[in-house]
Amino acid sequence: MTTAAPGAAPVLVVVDHHDDAPRSSAYELLTVARTLGPVEAVWFGAAPEAAVDRLGAWGVARVHAVPAAADLLPPERGEALAAVVEAVAGPGASTVLLASTFENKETAARLALATGAGLMVDAAALEAGPDGRVVAVQQAFAATWTLRACTTTPRAVVALKPNAVAAVAPDGAPTQPEVLTHDVVPAAGPVARLVERTPRPASDRPDLGEAQVVVVGGRGTEGDFSAVEELADVLGGAVGATRVATDEGWIGHEAQIGQTGVTITPRLYIGAGVSGAVHHRGGMQASGTIVAVNSDPESPIFEIADFGVVGDLFTVLPQAAAEIRRIRGEA
Repeated sequence: MTTAAPGAAPVLVVVDHHDDAPRSSAYELLTVARTLGPVEAVWFGAAPEAAVDRLGAWGVARVHAVPAAADLLPPERGEALAAVVEAVAGPGASTVLLASTFENKETAARLALATGAGLMVDAAALEAGPDGRVVAVQQAFAATWTLRACTTTPRAVVALKPNAVAAVAPDGAPTQPEVLTHDVVPAAGPVARLVERTPRPASDRPDLGEAQVVVVGGRGTEGDFSAVEELADVLGGAVGATRVATDEGWIGHEAQIGQTGVTITPRLYIGAGVSGAVHHRGGMQASGTIVAVNSDPESPIFEIADFGVVGDLFTVLPQAAAEIRRIRGEA
């Protein structure tokens, strides 16, 4: 991966975090940002010392902490972020990067509107154009088309899909970033207020939207996700589902992948008993490697699969899990 040209404009990266630790998508954004210009981070909430040190190891020169934005909803976060961009970055900051999640895309839209920036979401890759503007590679129509786009405005706000690039730490010794605290709030005040949070049940599995491996169960599971969960755990992956499986109540709707569910871009997708309907393909077709396991050889998912296994998922998946354990010496 190339590095930014000397004198390039700074790039602001919005760092998503959980329990004061940056999410994996943040490191991917920092990796890309270093190729575009000097990197500065935006942290919603009071930045903890450990996180600041970690960001310094990933090439961040300055951390902009916005404590008041920690509990704001996306519309107000966008306005608070705009205040930081305008007050701190000035006209030299040409690019703001966020992870492409539902919440961040709404934040990005508000930011772009408030700052007059161009907006690009669900980018699959980023690169510097010949005139210094950021170029986004995007996939459209259920990933059947790939396009390259750049904004016509001096500033761009870009949301990059998780797992779109590999996170790579920079060479050299870590730096100690300067921390700047911004007491900014939306000018009009919050139009909605967060009054309570209900945490999801604790799980050792990665977040579905950020997981590098996702094992998905469909109609073919007939409600029994035990084989799907076993293989996901062996691979350290997340468990997903088709709309049929969630509509039947076999698994929660938060696991649904598709046009009305979560869009995923894992490095490895394994579909078990998944037919490959258009609705589902729209949320997973950008996966790196697609493996299909289905007893019906005419299933549409085989048309897009890199590897296909025609067989009973309750036979194939346990055998795969057992073989992986054997190779690892865990049997």
